[in-house]
Amino acid sequence: MARATYGSTGALRTSTLKKLSVFVGGAWLIGLLLSRAAKAGGDHAAAFSDGESDPENFDQTRSAGPAAMRDGPRRDWDRVDQAADESFPASDPPSY
Repeated sequence: MARATYGSTGALRTSTLKKLSVFVGGAWLIGLLLSRAAKAGGDHAAAFSDGESDPENFDQTRSAGPAAMRDGPRRDWDRVDQAADESFPASDPPSY
């Protein structure tokens, strides 16, 4: 009867494969969780309020004003804020 012997190479190979499989499994699980979190966030871009974005709009420019934003403004808008938002994506904001 022959006896099975494992040298350091076999043990090293088994240890490396275990580590690799744990790494790949962890990476897969993280990817799965991130994709589910992205789907839960909705089908529109982050800066858009509900119903504002259109997947077929290639540049995804939102309408002007705080009503078109996903998160409300931190303070009330004045006419300068409104004019600056309306000027986007122009290169020069209004000169108030």
